[in-house]
Amino acid sequence: MKLVILDRDGVINRDSDQFIKSPEEWLPLPGSLEAIARLTQWGYRVVVATNQSGVGRGLFDMGTLNAIHDKMMKAVALAGGRIDSIFFCPHAAESTCECRKPRPGMLREVAMRSNTDLKGVPAIGDSLRDLQAACRSGRTAHPGADRQGREDA
Repeated sequence: MKLVILDRDGVINRDSDQFIKSPEEWLPLPGSLEAIARLTQWGYRVVVATNQSGVGRGLFDMGTLNAIHDKMMKAVALAGGRIDSIFFCPHAAESTCECRKPRPGMLREVAMRSNTDLKGVPAIGDSLRDLQAACRSGRTAHPGADRQGREDA
């Protein structure tokens, strides 16, 4: 099985220091939806793994997070792609949970649920914590777009 793991904010959609707190604030980065469509057409299962501490901070609730993800899934589908599953950590940054990146718990959950060894599975993230989580879980890390949506050098 071909699998790719993507971070959400800063890779698929524009990021914000104020958090993405509503479906209206979720705006795809130029080319990201088409890239997911190409991955889908090339036979990859696309999985999103994202920290969403805004839930733990009380900035938005699970219903809002689900609405944001619904908008993302529909936008990807309209571009001809598919996101097979979304994994997220709702805990605040100061949490000691194992699922918050850079800890590897969320990615280990991806491996378990997909029945896949993550060694060699590409992962695309926009922050050091994404890359650290990838390395700690045995997958291959690839830097993606930065927080403003520009390509990393």
